[in-house]
Amino acid sequence: MAEPITEGPVALRTSPLSHLQERMRAAGVGGARGVTLAELPFVTMVNVRVAPASEAAHRIGRTLGTPLPRRCGDTATSGLHTILWLGPDEWLVLSRADAGTVTAQVRQALDGAPGSVVDVSANRTTLELSGPAAREVLEKGCPLDLHPRVLGPGRAVSTTVGPIAVLLWQLDDGPTYRLLPRSSFADYLARWLIDAMSEYGGPRVA
Repeated sequence: MAEPITEGPVALRTSPLSHLQERMRAAGVGGARGVTLAELPFVTMVNVRVAPASEAAHRIGRTLGTPLPRRCGDTATSGLHTILWLGPDEWLVLSRADAGTVTAQVRQALDGAPGSVVDVSANRTTLELSGPAAREVLEKGCPLDLHPRVLGPGRAVSTTVGPIAVLLWQLDDGPTYRLLPRSSFADYLARWLIDAMSEYGGPRVA
């Protein structure tokens, strides 16, 4: 295992929601109506723009280990990378690999073709909302139909939760969702979710 970084700019990073870690943990509820909230900070995020049917897009897919998704809501995962569809010629690569390495590899695959590859890791943070009541919590402020027949595991869409624009990605049937807001709006969204979760710690009202 690599040694933790204790010097330099990386060691000094503070996540957008580090000040709310304890409140998010305390807001968690167990049981049949359970729901938990946590931040997953410092996820590598690389924005990719390229013509979807181009040879450059195929090269990028080979580099990432999976073709770029072609339809709204689709995602693709291979190894350390997950690719979210953002638009007809735009994707967001999420990775557990180093941001500089991923960016350099994808930029090399673009190989000067029309398009762009930009490290946007600092632009967003990631919130994970999970548990039997997670969908009910989101339904308090998300305009989308979140029923499993419409949104299920492996789907990711742009929407709003409360007044905050997010990328909403469902991981599994738990259900587990990951919400990717802009870092500057993460505090508001986390507090909104904590408030929306609060009723699930008490008895169900008939």
